[in-house]
Amino acid sequence: MRRSLVGVALAVTSLVALAFLLPLGVLVYTQAREQRITAAEQRAAALAPMLTLTTDGSDLLLAISGLDSTGNLGVHLPDGDTVGAAAHASPVLLERASRERGSIATDLPDGWLYLQPVVLPHDQVAVIEAFVPRAELTQGVAVSWAVMSLLAVGLIVGSVVVADRLGAQVVRSSRQLSKAADALGAGDLQTRVDPSGPPELHRVGDAFNVLAERMVRLLAVERELVADLSHRLRTPLTALHLAADRLGPTPEAQHITSAVDQLEAELRSIIAAARTPLATSPMGQAFADPQATPGGRAAEAVRRANTVSCEAGEAVRQQAGFWAVLAEQQGRDCSVAITTEPTPVALPADDVVAVVDALVGNVFGHTPAGTALAIRLARTAQSVVLEVEDAGPGIPDVDGALTRGGSTGSTGLGLDIALRATTATQGGLRITRGPMGGALITVTLGLATPPARAVTARRRRR
Repeated sequence: MRRSLVGVALAVTSLVALAFLLPLGVLVYTQAREQRITAAEQRAAALAPMLTLTTDGSDLLLAISGLDSTGNLGVHLPDGDTVGAAAHASPVLLERASRERGSIATDLPDGWLYLQPVVLPHDQVAVIEAFVPRAELTQGVAVSWAVMSLLAVGLIVGSVVVADRLGAQVVRSSRQLSKAADALGAGDLQTRVDPSGPPELHRVGDAFNVLAERMVRLLAVERELVADLSHRLRTPLTALHLAADRLGPTPEAQHITSAVDQLEAELRSIIAAARTPLATSPMGQAFADPQATPGGRAAEAVRRANTVSCEAGEAVRQQAGFWAVLAEQQGRDCSVAITTEPTPVALPADDVVAVVDALVGNVFGHTPAGTALAIRLARTAQSVVLEVEDAGPGIPDVDGALTRGGSTGSTGLGLDIALRATTATQGGLRITRGPMGGALITVTLGLATPPARAVTARRRRR
């Protein structure tokens, strides 16, 4: 591409230079010749009045020397005498000029000749001869041509240099984009380009960076979706564990327990494989939080805008009944208190169920059997508050528990699922020690805003 641009610049500039150089060269040659011829004609015309006054040789020589210092001006008198340097005209031309009594201009092998007849008294004719040597006709033309040629060469060289620099800039930007695309295709999601070059390539570089950012976000969402789905499968596994425990120490129960343990181990490995790149990569950590970057905030805003609202009370009530049955099987005292007020939140019912399963599942997974727990759902003026409390040992490291991937002894996804749900609804999550002596996890979900069409319809009805 760089050579092509240089070749195009060279060809175009050469054609333009030739288009101007050839006519200018001819014009310079013509102008120089015309100037010398005009000067010779003017000298001959200036000598003509002198002949009408006198034909004396000494006077004519004095006049000729005053008009021409090069020795190329002379007079042919009627009696055949010649005054001055008049030796280039042939007798035939002199005879013709005297007979026709008209000026004659002609080119000779060694220059240019001009004959000017002058009518004297008694009908006699004298002929003035003005000669311009060939070297004088082209005097200065070679220098002018050389200057114009140098200017043309300089113009061509300058255009080639400029085209080469522009081509180098374009090629450099293109190579940078190519290398970045190869690196991105090879799996290096951190690669970015510094947009440079022409505006078109600059926009391509910006688009490449946006594409890379989008790919990272989509990959992060995909991996988290896999981890979340795997985590949700742990809830029915817990029910299977409890059902196997109720069967007693029978071979069938042992087989079921072994299969459930193996399935749970597989789920743990799937979750770890899905989250390890995001937990270890700085870029993965940045995109794991939807609010970490402006692009993430925009994507999260779109997600909230497009999310289907649900009644949090119904979802929590249904899932709390499931966990109450499992708690009874383990000898846990499970209290459930759910408000009867409307509790619309900007989350699908599956997400609310996932939050409940994650929080209550942590209680079942990290407290011994028989530990009491409580599930409460209340509504305030601006939010819906979900509380899950237990009578266990509590959470000693609150900051570590809230750090993504920082939990020990587990996948660390339970609180992360709840935290992302609160972020999506502009809520919050808090971990304290409750009245029962164990951990009290408070999840605040923002109330769903009624759709604009519904508000408009209400106003119209009013």
